[in-house]
Amino acid sequence: MKTIRFGRTNVSVPLVSLGTWGHGGERVTADGSSVGWAGHDEAAAKKAILTAWRSGITHWDTADVYGDGQAERLIGSMWGEVPREEIFLATKVGWDRGDYPHFYHPNLIRERMERSLKNLRTDVIDLHYFHHCDFGEGGRYFDDALDAMQRLREEGKFRFLGLSDWDATKIMKFIDRIQPDVVQPCRNVVDDDYVSSGLRDWVDRNDLGVAFFSPIKHGLLLGKYDEPVEFPEGDFRSNVPEFRDAGAIARMKRASAALRERYADREEPVLGPLIGALRSDAPTSTVLLGQRTPRQAEAAARVGEAISREEADWVREQYR
Repeated sequence: MKTIRFGRTNVSVPLVSLGTWGHGGERVTADGSSVGWAGHDEAAAKKAILTAWRSGITHWDTADVYGDGQAERLIGSMWGEVPREEIFLATKVGWDRGDYPHFYHPNLIRERMERSLKNLRTDVIDLHYFHHCDFGEGGRYFDDALDAMQRLREEGKFRFLGLSDWDATKIMKFIDRIQPDVVQPCRNVVDDDYVSSGLRDWVDRNDLGVAFFSPIKHGLLLGKYDEPVEFPEGDFRSNVPEFRDAGAIARMKRASAALRERYADREEPVLGPLIGALRSDAPTSTVLLGQRTPRQAEAAARVGEAISREEADWVREQYR
C-alpha cells in the first residue's frame, strides 16, 4: 500500500485507511439515531484488521459511538498481534450527548476521552475529531467545546485535532476558528460537496490532511444489490432511502456494470475507480473503507491510486 503525506501533520498514511464503523455491531442507537451495522462477526473483523495491517493499511479510524465503544475495544484487543507504534489511530467524540442537555458538553468530552483511551488501550490518541459541527444554536457551545479539546491536547491525550461532518458547508462554518489538522467530510461520486463548499480550496491553502468517509455510499455504489433491501432497526442503512428505491438500485447496477466494462483489466474494476475518483483532486487525502472481512481488507489494499480528473468525471457521470 502506497502512502501520502497527511497534510501538515507530516505523518505518512496509506492511500486507503481502515474504517471501523461496521465493527460496532447491529441494533445500536445514539441520541435516538441508528448507528449500527448488521452482520458483524467478531472473529472475521479481527482477521480483517490483521489483514489490513499486513497489507500496509496502518491508519485506523473509529469513534466512541461505534457500538457504544465496541469498535474501540476491538482495536484495543489487537495490540498483542499488531505493534501499537505502527498504527496512526483516530477516534471521535460528539455523536452522542450522553446524559448532558446538549452536544459537546465539556464534561462529556473529557469523560469520553478517558473512556476512549481505556477502550483503545493506549496512552495517547494520534488524531481526535469533533464528530460533527452541531455546536448549538448560533454556535453557543463552540467555545467551551474547543477549550475542552485544547486542554486535552495540552495534557498529551491526543496529538492532532480533526473536524468531521456529513455536510462540508458545516465544516466551513467552523474551520477557521478550529484550525484542524485534518478534516473528515463525506465524499463519494454521488454525494460530493467537497469542491462546491469551498473545503477543497481551504485544505489546499492550509495544507490539511483529508479522510473521506462513505466513499461507496454504504456499499450501494458497488451495484451488488439486485432489489430493495430492508435492514433491521438499529442498522444505520435503514436510514438511507436509496436502499428501498428500486430505481436507485437499478441505476447503481447499470453504473457499476459500465465501470466493470471500462476497467476490466483492473483487479478491482468498480471499487478502484470509485476510490481513485475521490483522490483525483486531493493529494493529501486518504479514503476510509470499512473492512469487516479479510476479503474486504484485501480488496482495500488493491485500490487507492488517483485517476485523472477526466476519468473521475466519466465515473461520476455513470451514476447520475
